[in-house]
Amino acid sequence: MIREDIVEKAKKIKLLILDVDGVLTEGSIIYDNKGRELRIFNVKDGLGVFLLTQKGFPVVILSAKNSKVVKRRAKDMGINDVFSGYPKEKFLDKIIKKYKVGLEEVAFIGDDLIDIEVAKRVGFSIAVNDAVEDLKRIVDFITENKGGKGAVREVVEIILQAKDFK
Repeated sequence: MIREDIVEKAKKIKLLILDVDGVLTEGSIIYDNKGRELRIFNVKDGLGVFLLTQKGFPVVILSAKNSKVVKRRAKDMGINDVFSGYPKEKFLDKIIKKYKVGLEEVAFIGDDLIDIEVAKRVGFSIAVNDAVEDLKRIVDFITENKGGKGAVREVVEIILQAKDFK
C-alpha cells in the first residue's frame, strides 16, 4: 500500500523525468570489440512508460551521457525528448519551460550523486532501491525495486493510479 502523502504528490505530477543508467538499466554498460555500446533495458519498465505516454502524459529522459542506444529506447517507449549532459540540473529549467509545467508538477527518478540537485528541485523526487545513500536521504520516495528491475514501472503505476488513468 502506497502512503497517502505519496499518492497526493503523484496526483500533482504532469511530467516524469527519468535518468537512464541505474534507473532504466541496472547500471551496466557493455562495449563490444567494435566499440559499440550495449545496454539491457527492462521490458516491464518500457511498457509502463509506453502506456503512460500513450495517455498523453509526457515523459523525458535526462542523462549525463549522450547515447544513440538511449535515443532508440526512448523512441520505443514513446518518449520524444532526451536531454543529455552534465550537470543535469542545468537542463531542468529548459525542460519545464518546454513542457509548461512548474517544478512542483515534475517527478524525477534517479540513482546516483549527479541526480541529487535535480531531485532537490522537483515536486516528487524518487530514488531506485539500489541508489546511493546520499540520494536516498533526500528523496520523497524510494522504490521497492532496483534500477533496471521494475523501479520505473513501480513509479508509473503509482502515477497511473493517483491520476485514475484507465
